[in-house]
Amino acid sequence: MTIEEAQQTVDAWIKTTGVRYFNELTNMAMLTEEVGEVARIIARQYGEQSFKESDKDKELADELADVLFVVICLANQTGIDLTDALNRNLAKKTQRDATRHKNNDKLK
Repeated sequence: MTIEEAQQTVDAWIKTTGVRYFNELTNMAMLTEEVGEVARIIARQYGEQSFKESDKDKELADELADVLFVVICLANQTGIDLTDALNRNLAKKTQRDATRHKNNDKLK
């Protein structure tokens, strides 16, 4: 699925199953919540925290998909083409960071 197809698929899902988009502020709060769930799994799976019983059924892939879903919702409702936005962002990073990371001794 391309990013454009993902935006179209989420839009169709929202309009049929989801009824309508939550407002932007609600979606921002939901995004924060979903990112927190990703952080919780990362801290337990790759960090030093131990899993709680309630965390054991959580999957990183599912939580990352939740983050992506909400990001797509926000893009759709604010008129952002994520394919174009990502392409422009990568071009900016490529120009800005052309030698920065290669010259970073911490990454060697």
